[in-house]
Amino acid sequence: METAPVTYPLASSSWDEDEIAALQRVIADGRFTMGEQVRDFERRFADYFGSRHALMVSSGSMANLVGVAALFFRSNRPLQRGDEVIVPAVSWATTYYPLQQYGLRLRFVDVDLHTLNMDVTQLEAALSPRTRMVVAVSILGNPAALAELRDFCDRHDLILFEDNCESMGARLDGRYAGSWGDIGTFSTFFSHHISTMEGGVLVTDDDELYQLACCLRAHGWTRDLPPDSGLYQRRSADFFEAYRFILPGFNARPLELSGAVGIEQLKKLDQLIAARRRNAAHFTGLFRDDARLLIQREHGESSWFAFTLLLHPGLADARGRVMAALKAAGIEFRIVTGGCFTRHDVIRYFDYDTVGDLPNANLVHDQGFFVGNHPRDLRRELDLLRRTIDGCLGPDATGGEGWSWTR
Repeated sequence: METAPVTYPLASSSWDEDEIAALQRVIADGRFTMGEQVRDFERRFADYFGSRHALMVSSGSMANLVGVAALFFRSNRPLQRGDEVIVPAVSWATTYYPLQQYGLRLRFVDVDLHTLNMDVTQLEAALSPRTRMVVAVSILGNPAALAELRDFCDRHDLILFEDNCESMGARLDGRYAGSWGDIGTFSTFFSHHISTMEGGVLVTDDDELYQLACCLRAHGWTRDLPPDSGLYQRRSADFFEAYRFILPGFNARPLELSGAVGIEQLKKLDQLIAARRRNAAHFTGLFRDDARLLIQREHGESSWFAFTLLLHPGLADARGRVMAALKAAGIEFRIVTGGCFTRHDVIRYFDYDTVGDLPNANLVHDQGFFVGNHPRDLRRELDLLRRTIDGCLGPDATGGEGWSWTR
């Protein structure tokens, strides 16, 4: 069956003339590497999310890498190779890569089938004497059980690292996702809640972690650190001090163009999320209590990155048939985040184990997919999605006997 022209894409631009004008101002100014536009965006971002510090980098993936690296160089109980980290089994690849690259051992925990976030009832089973950190991931706009995760880490003296790259603007108990951890990370990639083309942000309330991240972002040098930084002792104002390297860092710097666009996008974040939430109300109205499939249950206040659907295992070859029908209708779709990460070839490079057999993560991998959400009215596209699934599976189909979504 041939793929039809796209009628319902996965992603679309959230820009208008404001972002184009911001780019033109930077072009006219002539400074393209990070400068005042990036610093202004960082100040505004920190204020918006209620964090003491925000650091812009070149991607959400780099925010994770810089954040993990900073934890290895802090003065009080730094992470060390061989330490264990509890992680959810479903997330994007670059949630896990920095952990592997710094020699940490991963313990994968299954996800809750309804929220798609880490099943916090398994935290105690995942804990060992080697555990030093938990990575909380809020999947596709839906806040994880952040209060429980924060409490667990506090009780066991663990670091809480919050990968919030898919869930900017989501809230739980009135507090923004991304601000619950010792470090939180965000993405500003094209398809995300705000877009700076490429980009990411790290937030923290810890002064030392912020300074370490500043240093690591740009070559591990001292140039971006305040004169009174506790990371090093300034020797003199001589020629070499401007190029003094103290940490094995990266080049994760963002562009001024991205900072300028970020300022304009952040102004619109509330309205962009409001539009996504209106679409979510229509989506849930169409598919709530549908015996053929399971949709993501909102926890707290989701910012609805996308719309997930898990097809009932009792429907023979359901996903293959649905995908063919979606292609024919011009509806784009993809795997839920990265699926169950232990199912990917790259896992052979990891030191890891799992808490149980990860049945829910495997079900997400085998039976799940998502369609896009956008900051505009999607009622027509969502109605097309419903008609397409009905036409493929039948509106009255059920999953048959002997299997329940209650897991």
